[in-house]
Amino acid sequence: MSLHPLLPMRSRRALAIATAASVTLTACSPALDWREVRPVDSRLLLLMPCRPLVHERSVPLAGQTVKLALQACDAGGQTWGLAVAELNDPGRVAPALAELGALAASNIGARAGPSLPIQILGATPHPGQHRLRLSGHLPDGKAVTMQLVVFSHGTRVFQATVLGEQVPDDAAEMFFGALRIQP
Repeated sequence: MSLHPLLPMRSRRALAIATAASVTLTACSPALDWREVRPVDSRLLLLMPCRPLVHERSVPLAGQTVKLALQACDAGGQTWGLAVAELNDPGRVAPALAELGALAASNIGARAGPSLPIQILGATPHPGQHRLRLSGHLPDGKAVTMQLVVFSHGTRVFQATVLGEQVPDDAAEMFFGALRIQP
């Protein structure tokens, strides 16, 4: 950022402080009312920018039908969600993590691109946990961006997702950075 050289030093300093404060407060804007959420039957703790609604349904995942619990809400022009499924079989965790990322990509007509490493505090270390940034389209043709992480704790798999026309990096970092498994 370049400040105008003719402004007095005090004014330039005040302008720089005001600009920094406005950038910092973007992730804390009123549209994003961050709150702690603890999904039922898990030790996961996360921050969501709105009050999530809970949905459950049976879905095929890693060669079996499982109950998938989804907590989701809309805020700031994005949809924020967390999906959780208990697999009861350690051998199904790796295929489930891969499927979750691939299914999310196919839901918006995107190809799963390169995955980024992710570390979730307290999660079971697993080579299949990763973060994806995807671009695609909704069924109505509207362009969307999606960021998601998939990880596990024991035989439970998680997918945290942000979907919107645009996904601000600072808000996504706040969401993903707050994910942690409690001891």
